Amino acid sequence: MGFDHFALAYDRRGDAETGSLLVHNYPDAWASVFIGFDLSANDPIRRAGERSLTGFQWCDVDQFIPLSRGDRQLLMVARENGIGDGFTVPRHLPGEATGSCTFVVNPKGSVPTDMLHSAEILGAVALARARQLVGTLPYRKRAVLTKRQRECVLWSARGKTAGETAGILGISTETVVRHLKIARDRYAVHSGQLLILCALFDGLIGFSDIYDWWRPHERAP
Repeated sequence: MGFDHFALAYDRRGDAETGSLLVHNYPDAWASVFIGFDLSANDPIRRAGERSLTGFQWCDVDQFIPLSRGDRQLLMVARENGIGDGFTVPRHLPGEATGSCTFVVNPKGSVPTDMLHSAEILGAVALARARQLVGTLPYRKRAVLTKRQRECVLWSARGKTAGETAGILGISTETVVRHLKIARDRYAVHSGQLLILCALFDGLIGFSDIYDWWRPHERAP
């Protein structure tokens, strides 16, 4: 397709029994640096992939996430080790897995834009196959919250205190505190942050339930 290198990565999360797959033909110099220093945790391309529904070119990554000085330095080091621009097809399943199929050109090369549709399809097929190879976790019955418990978790995720939530729902503060404690117990977690994270991963509340409510709407002049 006109690319020089590829990398297929898939990591299954969400349980003690994790699984991963990595296949690539990156230059040895970059593979040694990336794997040896465990740079995946700081990889801006990985973070951008969690915010994109489709494949994207690396030159456009700052349209998905803010790039820090360290991010730019990592991309520069990659270039110094034989990795130029790239095109990444991401897959992100919150609470289950994250993966990507990436096609890369050498530092002096140009991404073949006329082949990006083909790369998108190939990447999607490769990631689906990677998921089959790594396997999916067996379904586990999740903690079930009552409607009122879910509402308390939702307003907590929106930044409201127990007292503020009580006023919104028309119940006592003690009742809100009790609902949140029961919810934490059902998830076997000890903090409100982890409770919110579990509720998001299980789909009991959605990211849009929080962000769309919090985001200030532009007012008409």
